[in-house]
Amino acid sequence: MTTANIIDGNALSTSVREQLAERAAALKAKGVTPCLAVILVGEDPASAVYVRNKVNACEKAGLRSLKDVYAADVDPAVVMARIAELNADPGVHGILVQLPLPKQFDSDAVLEAIAPAKDVDGFHAENVGALMQGTPRFIPCTPYGVMKMLETAQVPLKGAEAVIVGRSNIVGKPMAMLLLAAGCTVTICHSRTRDLAFHTRRADILVAAVGKARMITGDMIKPGATVIDVGINRLPAEQGGKLCGDVDFASASQVAGLITPVPGGVGPMTITMLLTNTIEAAERCV
Repeated sequence: MTTANIIDGNALSTSVREQLAERAAALKAKGVTPCLAVILVGEDPASAVYVRNKVNACEKAGLRSLKDVYAADVDPAVVMARIAELNADPGVHGILVQLPLPKQFDSDAVLEAIAPAKDVDGFHAENVGALMQGTPRFIPCTPYGVMKMLETAQVPLKGAEAVIVGRSNIVGKPMAMLLLAAGCTVTICHSRTRDLAFHTRRADILVAAVGKARMITGDMIKPGATVIDVGINRLPAEQGGKLCGDVDFASASQVAGLITPVPGGVGPMTITMLLTNTIEAAERCV
């Protein structure tokens, strides 16, 4: 039986998207239709699902979406030329290249080719630097969604011990910067951390973003802690083939005070904050 309170990402996402639809309508009244351009290279099934979900979310919130799909063996120069076209198009406010890219691509070069003012993923070095300085233009979508969930759940941040498991550029590092800016004392753990449980048991706020199914168990969690599960993993067929997070929900929910489920937790908020960034980019053009 679950004793922790659930932070419902689906419900929060629905609420935020209703507000975004109002902002999109206000922009349209001024002659500006927020537009997100998405580039997908290859036939990776997960990437195709992510892109489809992003495009559908745009349409429901009143944003325009452009989708360019290329074969996996496309010449990178073709994609770079398309990015240059989108950069120059004043009707496009956000540009997203779905990762991972095929091996012939230099992913860093592709991300750097996106105009910083249209980099709604927040991955361009200029935007990463602005986040580090505490003056972000765009906040990476998953950490942005986590901060929104903590705010909505009224989790006290000032002075809190926050532990992040995972040091990726997409989640771990920007998450640390945001929590630091909010007044937390932040520890980042990773594959070389000694005695991971020692660190996680100190956490008032524990963010799991490492990509290993059910790695964080209930005995690794401080009683009453807020546990944010960013991971999304598919269990092998012999274990039911279901989606699960980096946190073992069954045991963790017996110890935590607040917890996010998988699915239905951080995932929906990631796309919602992508829409938020796109609308913010459009609002700057008015």
